Amino acid sequence: MSTDNTIFWKRFHAAPVVGIARGYATDTVLRIGEAYAAAGLTTLEITINSPDPTASIARLREQQPTLNVGAGTVCTEADLDRALDAGAMFIVTPVLAEAVISRCVAAGVPVFPGAYTPTEIYRAWTLGAPAVKVFPAGQLGVQYLKDVLGPLNEVKLLPTGGVDLGNIQSFLAAGAVGVGMGSSLLDKALIAAGDFRGLEAHFSSVRAKSAYTLVG
Repeated sequence: MSTDNTIFWKRFHAAPVVGIARGYATDTVLRIGEAYAAAGLTTLEITINSPDPTASIARLREQQPTLNVGAGTVCTEADLDRALDAGAMFIVTPVLAEAVISRCVAAGVPVFPGAYTPTEIYRAWTLGAPAVKVFPAGQLGVQYLKDVLGPLNEVKLLPTGGVDLGNIQSFLAAGAVGVGMGSSLLDKALIAAGDFRGLEAHFSSVRAKSAYTLVG
């Protein structure tokens, strides 16, 4: 059965950043989520290879109802089952996991599959993915995004890996529908120090950059 994702997409487009929380225990994820929501960011991915990711997804959805909470690093249908059972609102894969993509599309669950080459990107798009995660984007650069969108101008791209405060606006100006951010967004030093107020300020800086729109 298809799902109405109007609220999901409204939140996503208001702050088109997918934060990637990898390797954090549930209590830390909840603190991150609190700062994330307070800063006005909206879409947060918990990787399935984190400690107790299902608990993190379920509890974060409960405690931060204004967030899009999803699961990342989903490579298999077993991973997908765990994520959906926990209440994941969207799915991110690091690779072209066709069975995962097809099931998400059939169920109406937003899925951002990982792809690298134009052929992989186009395959993910034709399978029905609403946007394709270009990974690792930092190795490819902004020009690669522009080059791909020349012939594949209808495809929605979500560059991930190597995106930071210094280049987020360039990726968006190049035509990205949003960006994925991991370590450059979830500052490990601030988190390790328990400085969640500082983390919120950092999130706010990213939120301001993500509001950039190309004029003209």
